[in-house]
Amino acid sequence: MIKRMASVVLLAVSLFVAGPVGCAGGENQQAGTILGALAGGLAGAQFGDGKGQLAAVGIGTLLGAAVGGEMGRSMDVVDRRLMSQTTEQALNDAPRNTTTTWRNPDTGHYGTVTPVYTWEPRPGLYCREYQTTVTVGGQTQPGHGTACRQPDGSWRIQ
Repeated sequence: MIKRMASVVLLAVSLFVAGPVGCAGGENQQAGTILGALAGGLAGAQFGDGKGQLAAVGIGTLLGAAVGGEMGRSMDVVDRRLMSQTTEQALNDAPRNTTTTWRNPDTGHYGTVTPVYTWEPRPGLYCREYQTTVTVGGQTQPGHGTACRQPDGSWRIQ
């Protein structure tokens, strides 16, 4: 349950960073720090048990926050726009397990979006689970989440 909640927060932060509205560098760095801390904490939770697992979560959180903060600070408006457009395109058009990529030739930053599961929880409401990566300065940050298509065609994080 904790992993699922953290995944939802992770996706929300990643879409905030990738959103179409330009954000100041400080906000990107803060969002990247949160995203990285969550991803690092989740990764650390996979190791050990008891006090060992707690230490792994702490170390993973700190390392993830450092990497994520740098990535958030480094992503520019074009990076976020490309990531957002690619995510929407993948959710709309890409078959399951098909990776769609984006790359900003000006910064060298790039990423991927891969839909992994699609379902219809109720008639007319389509949802997709997907995985993402963002690579900035040779550091890759993974993410994943779920989004559902709204009546207006936009995708909303679940």
